[in-house]
Amino acid sequence: MVDFNIFAVLTPEVALAAMALILLAIGLLIPPGARKGMMPLTAFSLIGILSYTLYDFYFGTKTSFMNGLYWHDQFALYFKVLFLAAALLVVLSSGGYIQKLPKYRGEFYSLILTATLGMMLMAGAGELITLYVGLELMTISFYILVAYLSEDARSSEAGIKYLVLGATSSAILLYGISLIYGLTGSTQLSEIASGLGATLTPTSFLATVFILAGLGFKISLVPFHLWAPDIYEGAPTPVTAFLAIASKAAAFAALIRVYLITMNSQSFSATGQTLLMVLAALTMIIGNLVAIPQKNIKRMLSYSSIAQAGYLMVGIIAESIPGVKGVLFYAMIYVFANMGAFAVATHISEKQGSDEIQDFAGLARRSPLAAVVMTASLLSLAGIPPLAGFVGKFYLFSAVMGQGYTAIAYIGFVMSMVSVYYYLSVVKVMFLGEGEGLPDIPVHGAVKFTMLFTMIITIAIGIYPTPLAQMAIAAAQSLVQ
Repeated sequence: MVDFNIFAVLTPEVALAAMALILLAIGLLIPPGARKGMMPLTAFSLIGILSYTLYDFYFGTKTSFMNGLYWHDQFALYFKVLFLAAALLVVLSSGGYIQKLPKYRGEFYSLILTATLGMMLMAGAGELITLYVGLELMTISFYILVAYLSEDARSSEAGIKYLVLGATSSAILLYGISLIYGLTGSTQLSEIASGLGATLTPTSFLATVFILAGLGFKISLVPFHLWAPDIYEGAPTPVTAFLAIASKAAAFAALIRVYLITMNSQSFSATGQTLLMVLAALTMIIGNLVAIPQKNIKRMLSYSSIAQAGYLMVGIIAESIPGVKGVLFYAMIYVFANMGAFAVATHISEKQGSDEIQDFAGLARRSPLAAVVMTASLLSLAGIPPLAGFVGKFYLFSAVMGQGYTAIAYIGFVMSMVSVYYYLSVVKVMFLGEGEGLPDIPVHGAVKFTMLFTMIITIAIGIYPTPLAQMAIAAAQSLVQ
């Protein structure tokens, strides 16, 4: 007998999968000249699914099914809202960019939705194989999206690199899962903790390292970060934005659920705690220092995103409700701040055909809105008050200091100050650069809405963070209840 309750709680996933298939069919069957409505159709579909997911977050019931294989709780729903919001902003900001592609414009939106579906599966997975299936659905979609500019050598190179390195990281993660299964006889997260026991063995240590390495690649933690700059630079700018924002958040959703549920095992917790602390420190330091000399905006933002991953790791290290709340809060505001920066970068790339920071010269005169949005986004990422990034970092650092890990908080604070230097170097170019010979770049339509919306949200959350903080704390508490 069919259990229709399962379909009820899986409504966002089912709707997203159905819409992806519909868009794929439209792209295959309708002539290229008649596909101009695909962007609005995708955007309205995402708005509808996002609205339903938000309603479910506040008024739905927490449940799991298939013996804990998949969880429908506020933690998963929070991340689903994040993924859908990121996908919507990417779609809105990329309309003009995608219209200039010579072919395969229709399939772009379908792949965005399948990648989002994979992320949602990762957020709700209560079992390692389900997590792996969701991760592969997301990653395979990104393989295609990264290499989408088939006539661009850099995009093709980035796609090949991502395929090879992504497949390697997936194999490492799968091997770690197989070791966990061999040790415990289960892939259920709730059963793994009791199965591992309190004694650290060479096999359990190796399994922990492999799982952290596999997920660390998706998060772009140091030393698993080397793929990010080249792939971010070569991929289409909207894809870079989605890869830097949503895929990173999906990996964090998986890592938080795996780590906090299985940390009841002393062997996993002690080993993971030490590894995470070292990785977080290295990621914050290297990400920020290497970002300083970058001349390409996408490479600079890629190293910035690596550093941001280090900040998010700080909240996981805290192993507490406030720490998880900090991660969730910061992940959400990171979507809007980073998306604002990438919306400007996408617009400049479309109009000028360049991603070099020097070509942002005089942007304050040539496109005042774009310059203001980029400035607000970068200062938020740097953690400057009264923007949302300041509140997010305050939550993260106060949570980890509350657990006695002051050293990692000091490292994060110092590196945040370092990041101000390279963020302000971009602002300096935009407002003080001459920009002679560069064209005016007016902003219209959906791109203008995206820029304004991300900036308003970034400022509003910085001034009044309570509603988002309450969402984050509710999601964090649902994970441990």
